[in-house]
Amino acid sequence: MKPVVDAICVGTAKPFRDGEQSAFAKEPVAGPVAIGAEGLVGDTQADRKHHGGPHMAVHLYPRAHHVYWEHELGGHDVLALPGAFGTNLSVDGICERDVYLGDRFQLGEAVLEISQPRLPCWKIEHRFDRKGMVAKIIATGRSGWYFRVIQQGVAESGQRLERVETGRTPWTIEQVFLSIVNPKSGASKDDLLAMADCDLLSPSWRDGAAKKASAL
Repeated sequence: MKPVVDAICVGTAKPFRDGEQSAFAKEPVAGPVAIGAEGLVGDTQADRKHHGGPHMAVHLYPRAHHVYWEHELGGHDVLALPGAFGTNLSVDGICERDVYLGDRFQLGEAVLEISQPRLPCWKIEHRFDRKGMVAKIIATGRSGWYFRVIQQGVAESGQRLERVETGRTPWTIEQVFLSIVNPKSGASKDDLLAMADCDLLSPSWRDGAAKKASAL
């Protein structure tokens, strides 16, 4: 069964911590949303050095992980929000071990291609006011992922996220994330070098794979 996008979320830059701007908190939008080369119309990134751009155009954090965090955090009001983790596409029934780097999906008129995992940062812990969340993401591989936009178009909530191409790489997003980020992953040098040489993986993650491989 093809997963359904239950909400499409966007955010605008607002004061987040000590006056620093962030668009991490995203809210659902009603009706059709245009998806351009760098993401959803109406969605912004305050820190363009670390966020946004064609390789991080659309973010998906699996809705199923909200259940995990409900248990880990002992409940939290923010978990009721579809954009709790800064996600653009709220989708249940799909997670990191189900999708591969380079997989392509149709959503409405748009075609999206998985480009990289999402690297967790302090903003997650600040949003939830909980320490240790980043470490748990690195340990468990509950990273979420980004898409690049292959075909621009209009989409809206309630539509199915339909995989239209797969098998372009041998690595799930969970494998990519854990191999490069988790220091205990036991990733082989050959795998890391192959990831570093894979043009379907975004440049910053290719660099990360190369650096980890060189340290082995």
